[in-house]
Amino acid sequence: MMNWNDCIERHNTHSVKWSFSDEEIIPMCIADMDFQVSEAITEAMKEKAKHGIYGYTTFSERYFRAIQMWWKRRHDLEVDREWISFSPGIIPGMNILLGILTEPGDAVIVQDPVYYPFYSTIENHGCTVLKNTLTYKNDHYQMDFADLERKAKDPNTKVLILCSPHNPVGRVWTSEELGRIAEICLKHDVWIISDEMHGDLVYEGNTHHPLFSVGEELKQRSILCAAPSKTFNIAGLQTSILLIPNQELREKYEHKLLSFGMSRPNAFGVEGTIAAYEQGEQWLDELLMYLEGNRQYAINYLQKNIPSVKPVAPEATHLIWLDCSELGMEHEELFEFFLVEAKIKFDEGYKFGPSGSKFVRMNIACPRERLTMALRRMDEAVLRKRVHDRSGLI
Repeated sequence: MMNWNDCIERHNTHSVKWSFSDEEIIPMCIADMDFQVSEAITEAMKEKAKHGIYGYTTFSERYFRAIQMWWKRRHDLEVDREWISFSPGIIPGMNILLGILTEPGDAVIVQDPVYYPFYSTIENHGCTVLKNTLTYKNDHYQMDFADLERKAKDPNTKVLILCSPHNPVGRVWTSEELGRIAEICLKHDVWIISDEMHGDLVYEGNTHHPLFSVGEELKQRSILCAAPSKTFNIAGLQTSILLIPNQELREKYEHKLLSFGMSRPNAFGVEGTIAAYEQGEQWLDELLMYLEGNRQYAINYLQKNIPSVKPVAPEATHLIWLDCSELGMEHEELFEFFLVEAKIKFDEGYKFGPSGSKFVRMNIACPRERLTMALRRMDEAVLRKRVHDRSGLI
């Protein structure tokens, strides 16, 4: 069994998350985990390394079968072998898709606050970002379907990028919500690119519904994006998966992928993906239990000790969206407050859209000891601020 409480040293390992000159800072940002991967993945990497030849790599039938069986077991979704396309990452794949589905001047809908690379991906193609802002009430987010319909009916609107489960607010969309999205987009001839990167990281009591489960008709007007990277902590292996049932779109996508020289995978990525999907299920179940403990611990601590920071309880993902509006700060000031006063690096809420300006995003995929230390630092920093505010020093 994994020792989930092991605080593994990640400084000086070329980790983006841990590359800080100030080693006192606790990074609670960037959605990778501070846990070692499953032993099955490690052993697959060792076997590939021992082989000693890392030449041009392709995909085996075992690779495709591992993906198909995973989606069937975990999400009861039948995936045709022909649908499966490759990308080194979800965002590169989205860029190629938008290059096919849009022209400069077209509009693309996002549901903000949302994963911020969506914005630059849209703008890269000269397209307009249309914000179908999620409704936030009583620490809970919902979709604004009336606004979505208004934006979808605009003839310039060509695509909706759906984040499912949603990053950063942690919603797992219900089958009814997805059905309403499908109805609106089909009615107005809008394609859906569904980012389901966090679909395996769902907490008990919630069920992830793949977009394709909504109905057969939608499959011809949508693309499902996924990867083992968030699920199994192997983002550095750069093996993402695009499921594209529409044959014409899939052929155009794969032609573009080839023309950009991106059609061949990392030699280790193929082995890691197979090992993850074939043998990683027990590791994932243990991870979800540990994350559930971290989630509840963080929420309880904040509610008891730092009531001015309100967590939006996630239904999925290893991230918690923190409402800091009662601290009286926003934008860079809020981010800098935690970085300087608490020595914690969160993801800046304003990057996810204007509606996130008074929020930060916290990554809880770390040993409990590290999470506890970060929460205590937050507590102390907020307490000092409150004392200073009352004394008139700030």
